[in-house]
Amino acid sequence: MPFDPSLPLPNSPLESQVIRDQLQSLFVLINNIVTVTAAQVDSTNTLPQGSPANVNVSVSGGTLHFSFDIPQGQEGPMGQQGPPFAQAVVDAVNTVNPGDPAAVGVSFDGTNVRFTFDIPRGSDGGQGPAGNDGGQGPPGNDGAQGPPFAQAVVDGVTTLDPGNPATVGVSFDGSNVRFTFGIPRGNDGSNGSDGSQGPPGEISQAQLDSAISGTSANTNNVSTLDTAFADPDMEAMRQKLNEMILNGRR
Repeated sequence: MPFDPSLPLPNSPLESQVIRDQLQSLFVLINNIVTVTAAQVDSTNTLPQGSPANVNVSVSGGTLHFSFDIPQGQEGPMGQQGPPFAQAVVDAVNTVNPGDPAAVGVSFDGTNVRFTFDIPRGSDGGQGPAGNDGGQGPPGNDGAQGPPFAQAVVDGVTTLDPGNPATVGVSFDGSNVRFTFGIPRGNDGSNGSDGSQGPPGEISQAQLDSAISGTSANTNNVSTLDTAFADPDMEAMRQKLNEMILNGRR
């Protein structure tokens, strides 16, 4: 039964059941008392000047909730004029990490309004798309014409063993075409069984002389090297080359 503060009645005989019910009801009421663990101001409202102040209080889940109604105060007297404002000064501009909030600090030193800014930098952008292929560049200039061909030079003639293939090496030093020849010599003729000279080879000496008659004049147009070299080895080579060219003329 609920607690009834009128029981037991005055001058009534004591009944244990009535006393027990009242005590049990008080126990239930005590257990239902809300325990306050926090307080929270939900709102503060400004009322017109002269209105009565008011406060509303409620309990929700162990938290006291306050709502204040406070009347506006009377207007105070005019204060003294402050110092003149001269200029604004930016003391610092700090770069903070991406995502941090921007902030500004303001102070007044009596003459200057001083600012300090915190500005977050932007996040790194993603990789851009690949660029277009560049077009073909303009054609290059033609190279200068090389030096003119001056003459042919025979650097050496080597005699090879019979049966070896003839060889020729050719190079160009920028002015001269240079040749190196390898020519096999013919087989020796053998004597007959009676000790006499054997028959001539496939080409007789007379046929060879007739075949090469006048051909050596082809080297007459090969010029000699007439400018001496300061280097001794090069000068010796120049003299030997001139000697070969002159010996080949007819």
